[in-house]
Amino acid sequence: MATASPPFISSLNFTCTSFKTSLTSSSSTSSSSASFSFTTKHLRPLLSLSAKASRKQVEIVFDPDERLNKIGDDVDKEAPLSRLTLFSPCKINVFLRITGKREDGFHDLASLFHVISLGDTIKFSLSPSKSKDRLSTNVAGVPVDARNLIIKALNLYRKKTGSNKFFWVKETLDNNIHLDKKVPTGAGLGGGSGNAATALWAANQFNGGVATEKELQDWSSEIGSDIPFFFSHGAAYCTGRGEIVQDLPSPFPLDLPMVLIKPREACSTAEVYKRLRLDQTSNIDPLTLLENVTSNGVSQSICVNDLELPAFQVLPSLRRLKQRIIASGRGEYDAVFMSGSGSTIVGIGSPDPPQFIYDDEAYKNVFLSEANFMTREDNEWYKEPASATATTSSSDSRLEISNEM
Repeated sequence: MATASPPFISSLNFTCTSFKTSLTSSSSTSSSSASFSFTTKHLRPLLSLSAKASRKQVEIVFDPDERLNKIGDDVDKEAPLSRLTLFSPCKINVFLRITGKREDGFHDLASLFHVISLGDTIKFSLSPSKSKDRLSTNVAGVPVDARNLIIKALNLYRKKTGSNKFFWVKETLDNNIHLDKKVPTGAGLGGGSGNAATALWAANQFNGGVATEKELQDWSSEIGSDIPFFFSHGAAYCTGRGEIVQDLPSPFPLDLPMVLIKPREACSTAEVYKRLRLDQTSNIDPLTLLENVTSNGVSQSICVNDLELPAFQVLPSLRRLKQRIIASGRGEYDAVFMSGSGSTIVGIGSPDPPQFIYDDEAYKNVFLSEANFMTREDNEWYKEPASATATTSSSDSRLEISNEM
């Protein structure tokens, strides 16, 4: 009696767009063959098998990256929410008064903060790991460990809630397949603070919203003074170290344009505060500034920043830049001022920089971006703008820069 030989895999081939498997069975008394095929997109080889009936050998080639992707896909199937992409905006200080020195070494301030449409996009994925978050970014020099405010925020959330969820986090530029960053570091725009607030919001979404927005806002002050502001609706009068947030309706039309101009050089916040002298700050009541801006909108007289003088001492070219923008603007801007501790100069009223930014060789590497004011709705995070542009003045190529930490 003849014995049928066992079936074997004759071939197994993969491509990025399709794969076909052919299975053949044979016996000494009869033979038959059957084949089936189907396609799937973006599939990479996980392993390659080859077998010879006579030698019965199997060769396995393992792709570790695909293994990680498969683990992530398994997590996706089990979790109610496994991936989330959020816009992470930055801010400007329309006015900034420094009102005193505190016993804890910080300074008291009074400032009108407002979210603007310049920002990053952060992609969160639930990780199968129960011990570590995994952060990646395309920008060299940005820490991806516990020094990063995103990781600090996720650690803070787990500490406060007892959550055991960890994340894979990828920071990307909105609408850009090259994954560039948009918010420059050392700019006075609070990019890192916005990232931290966005991470807290994301972690809460993954955990079913167990914390209130007020709780997230209160907790966030433990890792950064500017972070609580981002849990406002986009405009707020901030006092204390910045962590006392009085939510306000936006006093500006949201379509009011502005241009952000930041020289390549950054301003160290610590160095700026080191040079600050309280006897050289403005004596105008910040509540008067708030009342005026609420009633009359933005103007040069309202946009007071007590950190400008020490910042100009740290970076003298910054003073010249502001003066040239005002002189060249010919009334095009309603106000020109420095945001935060610098080194970004903001021109409100037009999205276009003065022509000298393009013509003068000294400014060929400045960071430029147009922006608008923006707000958010109750129980929603900030929405990604339809389009935004951040370039160097020397070309239309995007400038690859990191978020503020």
